[in-house]
Amino acid sequence: MEKDQNPNTDTNKSNEKISNLDDISTEKAQVEEKNKEQSLKEKDLSPEEKIKDLEDKVTRALAEMENQRRRYEKEKEDAFEYGGFAFARENLNLIDNLERAKQSLENDETLKNSEALKKTLEHLEIINKDLISIFKKNNIEPIDSVNKKLDPNIHQAMMEIENDQKEPGTIIQEIQKGFMMKDRLLRPALVAVAKKFKKKEDDTEKNKKNEQNQEKSIKNKN
Repeated sequence: MEKDQNPNTDTNKSNEKISNLDDISTEKAQVEEKNKEQSLKEKDLSPEEKIKDLEDKVTRALAEMENQRRRYEKEKEDAFEYGGFAFARENLNLIDNLERAKQSLENDETLKNSEALKKTLEHLEIINKDLISIFKKNNIEPIDSVNKKLDPNIHQAMMEIENDQKEPGTIIQEIQKGFMMKDRLLRPALVAVAKKFKKKEDDTEKNKKNEQNQEKSIKNKN
């Protein structure tokens, strides 16, 4: 039985090979046909038209080269101006950790009002100022936030606090300092903004309603 099946298998394989060869030859014929059509078109062109076609091709090639040159110059400029962007952003953790250390020491009941705490905080403040100074020398500036209007481009509002002394949307607290590197945002400032103080308004409305209810009750009694 196996011997009877083998000839059919070989026949199928040979048929597949022939089919593949036919496909290849068909594709080749199509490519050749396209090339012939292109060459015929070029032959039909007058010398002036051929020159114009060549000029168009050269113009397009030059334009592409110019675009590539501009992209390269822009990438080179960005690499020079902002090459340390990621490194600078990572180093902001130093300032954050110093601030956390200061707050932790200030909240320590055993150290409050001690001379040791005072000296330690002074040293931490010196280190913090040195870091800010180094950042400024490298065109990294802290974002001014408190008492400024919230700017979504450089500020990120983390909470709203009722305040009747500041306009709504005014930053009243800085949770984490933000920084700019030249004209680019290195890190947004995390802030708390003022919102309308509603409690007093609610109280006055309640008082008005109470007064109205009292007046109604007096009239009903009468």
